[in-house]
Formats: sequence, C-alpha cells, structure tokens
Amino acid sequence: MAYQLVQLKNGTWSVHSELEKETFHPVIGPVAEAEALYVRQLRLGERAAEFHHTEFVIWDIGLGAAANSVTALESLRHRPGKVRMVSFDHSLAPLQFALENSTALGFLDGYEAQVAGLLQTGQIQFQNGSMTVQWETILGDFPTLLASCTAGNWPSPDAILFDAYSPAKNPAMWSLPLFTRLFEVASIGRPCNLATYSRATLLRTTLLLAGWYVGAGDATGEKEETTVAATSPYLIRRPLDRAWLERAHRSTSAEPLRGDTYQQAPLSAANRERLAAHPQFQ
Repeated sequence: MAYQLVQLKNGTWSVHSELEKETFHPVIGPVAEAEALYVRQLRLGERAAEFHHTEFVIWDIGLGAAANSVTALESLRHRPGKVRMVSFDHSLAPLQFALENSTALGFLDGYEAQVAGLLQTGQIQFQNGSMTVQWETILGDFPTLLASCTAGNWPSPDAILFDAYSPAKNPAMWSLPLFTRLFEVASIGRPCNLATYSRATLLRTTLLLAGWYVGAGDATGEKEETTVAATSPYLIRRPLDRAWLERAHRSTSAEPLRGDTYQQAPLSAANRERLAAHPQFQ
C-alpha cells in the first residue's frame, strides 16, 4: 500500500508515505502544525481581512492530504470575503487516501464533500461560513510547471504554504532557480509572504539570493525555528540580521542548490558578496 495511517505520540493520526518513507506532520500532528506554521505565522486572518473586497490568494505548494489547506480555510471561515486556494502536487493519491480515512484523521471534518468534488473535477467553489472559497488543483512537477509560460496565467499569491519533501529527497524543490522564479511570480501582485518548516542555512541563503526578505520563524514540534520569507520587509517580524549573515559565511552547507542534485558546500565568494548587498542587511 502506498499510504498508511500512523498514530503519533500525542494520539493524533497522520499519513505515512511508503514510497518517500516520510510521515506527514510527524510530531504535533497535521492541524497543530498547520496552525502554528502557516495560519499564525502568515497572519492569514489579518491579511485576508485587508483584502475582503477582493480575492485573497493562497498557494498551497505540496497539497498532500490537504491538512494545510483545510486548516487555512477553516481559520478564515468567519472572515467575510473571497479566498482562492491553488493547490499544487504531482498526485492526488494522498488526498484520496485521506478522504477514505477522514474519520480517523479528523482534519477533513466538514470538508468531505468539498474534497470529493475537488478530486472529481479539479476545482470547486463553495460557501465556507462568511467566506466564499474557490479551490483548485494544478498537478505535475512543480519546478517544471513554475518555469513554464503557463505560470504567468496563475493568480499571483498573497500567501504561500510551502510544504515540499526535504531538500535531500527533493532538491529541485529547494533550488535557487525555483525560488527565484517563485519570487518573480509572487512580486507581480500585492506583497506576499511564505512560510516553511525548514530553518536550514542553505534554504535561507537561497531565499535571500532569490530576492526574498527572510526571517526566523516560530518553533513548531521539535523544530526550534522555522523560516518565513516575503516580497516586502514589513511582513517579516524577526528578520535575519548581520550576525546570522556572519554565521552563514562560516557554514559548510550554505551554497544554494542549482538543480536536482543535493550537495552541501560553503558559500562561494560571489554569493557572499551578493548576500552582503541584499537590502535586508543594509
């Protein structure tokens, strides 16, 4: 079987991928992690309220079993307005498994019909409390899709939930070309912020060199810190400072990935200069 139910130490249930040998949200559980990492850090409720007369766009990169997307939608259900959720993944198999096991998992409670519709048609619109939701999926290899001209037709994101498999297992999803292109697309519209579970120096230097402003994110589960990034500095609560930059210069794993090969290396001289010139450190 490609996916299995696993019970975490705190008693909640999650999904384990046999192919990737990884459990989704393995420490504190799907809902608690999504709330801490995405809902609160990205201030989704406050930011959606700012745009209640227009569409608030969330990119859900790494749909998986939909714990992140559903938790985000649940947090916004009492906000009047419209949210557009665009979920990316290479397969809907984890979502199908989650729906089949929704009673045990719990986080799809109240959204079973919507998820079933999404699986059937790839897009669905529904009323979620005070919020009107348009939810759609875009399937395929995300780096390839993002690099294509088709990406120019996607709605520009206001917030990004970035939940890819780890750099060691999926290096192309954490590469400099990907985050550079993501910054280009996210910069087209209003200021956009992004959160992800990693605090790796390699990730943070990659984001900075791609153009993002980057900050330390809150703890979640066993992670003492996560990472937040934004196209505008005002969305960063705890920006990385020059002391962090000095540590990055000494790191043996700070040089950005360029493609689909994972490797660790210190920053090149050229990238040291580029980082020092980033507006965040001026």
